[in-house]
Amino acid sequence: MKRPGALALALLLSCALVASCGLTQRASRNVQGDDSFAGDVRAARSLTEQFWQQQFAASGRTYQPITRFVAYSGSDGPSCAGEPAVPQNAFYCPDGHFIAYDRDWMESLWNEMGDGSVYLIIPHEFGHAVQAQLQTGFRLNVQAELQADCYAGGTLSALVRSGALRAEPGDEDELLLNLEAAGDPTDDWLDPAAHGTAEQRQQSFATGYDEGVTAC
Repeated sequence: MKRPGALALALLLSCALVASCGLTQRASRNVQGDDSFAGDVRAARSLTEQFWQQQFAASGRTYQPITRFVAYSGSDGPSCAGEPAVPQNAFYCPDGHFIAYDRDWMESLWNEMGDGSVYLIIPHEFGHAVQAQLQTGFRLNVQAELQADCYAGGTLSALVRSGALRAEPGDEDELLLNLEAAGDPTDDWLDPAAHGTAEQRQQSFATGYDEGVTAC
C-alpha cells in the first residue's frame, strides 16, 4: 500500500475466512512521499483519525481526537490510570484519551515484518478509542480486542477505496504474518489479557475489511 509515496501494507479480503475457505487479498501502499517508519506512523495516525471523523459525522456524532500520541522506549512510557507502560506494546488509555506505543518495538516490526504492522497496530488502538467514545461495553476483553481488529480492517478497506492507500502486489503475506504473530497461542476467552487466536484475529480483520466498520 502506498500513500502516494511510501507504505507496503498487506490488505486482506476474505472469503469469510471460515473453515477451509481461504483468503483472497489485495495489497496496499501508502500515498504521500515519506518512505520511512516515521512517515508511516504519521500517515497511519492522520488517515485513521480522518476516517473516524467522517464516520462519526455521517452518523450525527462528533469524534473527539485523541489528546496525545506518545512514542516511548521500553519501560519509559506514560502510565495509564496508575498502571505503568510496558515494553513491546501499544495501548489506548481512556484515562486521558491518548495512545502510546513503544517506538523501538514497533520499528523492529516495521523492519522485520514490513510496514503493514504499523497500519494494523495504530488503527487497532484507534478502534479502542472509538469504543470508549461510543461507550461500547464488553463482558470479556477478547471481545473488545477482536472488535478493534475488525475496526482496523474496516478502516484500511475504506482508505484503499478512497485512494488514500494504494494496493500493491505481495503485501498480503506481510499482513497475514503480522496477524499470525499477534494471535494468542490458545483459545482462552476467560483470560483477561486475551486478544484472540491468529485465526480469530484474521477473521475479525477480514470481516471489517470486507463489510466495513458497521459490520463490527
